[in-house]
Amino acid sequence: MVNYIDAATAPLKNTGAIRLYGPEAFDGMRKASQLTARCLDELASMVKPGVTTDAIDRFVFEFGMDNGALPATLNYRGYTKSSCTSINHVVCHGIPNDKPLREGDIVNIDVTYVLDGWHGDSSRMYPVGEIKRAAERLLEVTYECLMRGIAAVRPGARTGAIGEAIQTYAEAERCSVVRDFCGHGIGRLFHDSPNILHYGRADEGPELREGMIFTIEPMINLGRPHVKVLSDGWTAVTRDRSLTAQYEHAVGVTATGCEIFTLSPAGIDRPGLPPLRG
Repeated sequence: MVNYIDAATAPLKNTGAIRLYGPEAFDGMRKASQLTARCLDELASMVKPGVTTDAIDRFVFEFGMDNGALPATLNYRGYTKSSCTSINHVVCHGIPNDKPLREGDIVNIDVTYVLDGWHGDSSRMYPVGEIKRAAERLLEVTYECLMRGIAAVRPGARTGAIGEAIQTYAEAERCSVVRDFCGHGIGRLFHDSPNILHYGRADEGPELREGMIFTIEPMINLGRPHVKVLSDGWTAVTRDRSLTAQYEHAVGVTATGCEIFTLSPAGIDRPGLPPLRG
């Protein structure tokens, strides 16, 4: 049985209940999320061959400090960096290091800032220089998966509608959906209920209600969906070494659909890709 609870009266821990937030919480999420989106905008000009992911991570830390925010990943369960940087066949949780990015790489940069107690969580894919058409197509498919998932969000639908929209499109494009990781509730907690699967059926999962806040963050592979976690305990990679991509937004369910908190203020939610038509 799924329980829903007024977030204003809920304990600050994941109890398994789904929190329903009011207007003040939505405003807090907008501010934290837009700070994250601005950081990701700034990174669009920084990502290029020769730049290290450590340099990107330092920028993320300093940008947060300059704006009164803390990176949520820093010292989270022993993680020592301010962002995750996942390159090529790294599905998620790639750890920044001193290895330079190379021409043709694709990299996901995942940033979460905590501002006034609210978590703004988002990620984007960045092409490094000129990339192959197969990689560009994967980025296009993955972004479309994200937006189709978001389009399925409305009161009365179930979380499975999000997964069905993503899975149907990805598999029609001869790609696969990673099952090992999912979206999640967010707000004053970094990771909360419910889990948002990126596959499934529209009649499955908890009912979406006005006031819910969560992330949608599909991970899409060119090859098979299977992943493994490396010995560092964080870095997840595709088992077949195929390319993988991910985009992520934080959204809130409204009376008529949803609000995307983490949209790029500069309109570059797909850095390095051709503008969308229409």
